[in-house]
Amino acid sequence: MKGLDSVGSQYLFLSLTPLSFSLGPTSTQSPCPHSCSGTQVERSRAGKVGTAVSLGGPGLKLLPKAVCFLNFSLLGCVFLGIAFLGIGLWAWNEKGVLSNISSITDLGGFDPVWLFLVVGGVMFILGFAGCIGALRENTFLLKFFSVFLGIIFFLELTAGVLAFVFKDWIKDQLYFFINNNIRAYRDDIDLQNLIDFTQEYWQCCGAFGADDWNLNIYFNCTDSNASRERCGVPFSCCTKDPAEDVINTQCGYDARQKPEVDQQIVIYTKGCVPQFEKWLQDNLTIVAGIFIGIALLQIFGICLAQNLVSDIEAVRASW
Repeated sequence: MKGLDSVGSQYLFLSLTPLSFSLGPTSTQSPCPHSCSGTQVERSRAGKVGTAVSLGGPGLKLLPKAVCFLNFSLLGCVFLGIAFLGIGLWAWNEKGVLSNISSITDLGGFDPVWLFLVVGGVMFILGFAGCIGALRENTFLLKFFSVFLGIIFFLELTAGVLAFVFKDWIKDQLYFFINNNIRAYRDDIDLQNLIDFTQEYWQCCGAFGADDWNLNIYFNCTDSNASRERCGVPFSCCTKDPAEDVINTQCGYDARQKPEVDQQIVIYTKGCVPQFEKWLQDNLTIVAGIFIGIALLQIFGICLAQNLVSDIEAVRASW
């Protein structure tokens, strides 16, 4: 019995680690010092791999990187993506779009809800791929994350270069975009709020001037227009009186029937495109810093994903 106890104590040694436990001899020498069968060799290799992963081998390096990557992708993308998607779907539900999907194409102008849905969808897909890829050590999802993020970075870089080179074309497209939305000002409440916010923030009216509101059927100055807002502008074009606590939504009525000198007292006469250009020049440093920060975050995500893929493949190659 003493002989059996000594054999058992030699070969039944339990090694507990945070990740796994292993059964094997207490001796540090290889269990097959001279000759082993094929089955014994495979068991020996399996034991080495398990020890490398659980006792501080290459696999242990994956833990801090995986945690960091999870925080970056999960908190930064998934939660924000879900929030954006939720806001977009809630807005569509309030407008009755979800009950009548065909009404999506009825709006002549830009629906701001699309911005929430597209941005939220992209962020959710990126975050989900990065999160599951890091959690499951799935190299396909991690490569998808880095390639997708690289495409977005390339598109942003291309758009920035084109906007710098083709300034006049961008200005024409912006003018067309604003005027197209002026026509649909009363068709969608979200678009109306977006236009009002833009005109109030930049203290402007229309794309290049207040007369651009002639494009809207409610504000044009034609004789056939029976609207009370005829030859006027929205309240967001009106100059603000600091003494007024309540917004006068009728301040723009008949504003464009007055002489130009009197118009400048009542409403903003500068267009939103020139005002946007002026704002961009005055805040160029801040805008450039924001874009550089976003670009660095994207590059950081790409490098982190690729580094994690390399570590996973290195551990698998050691098997």
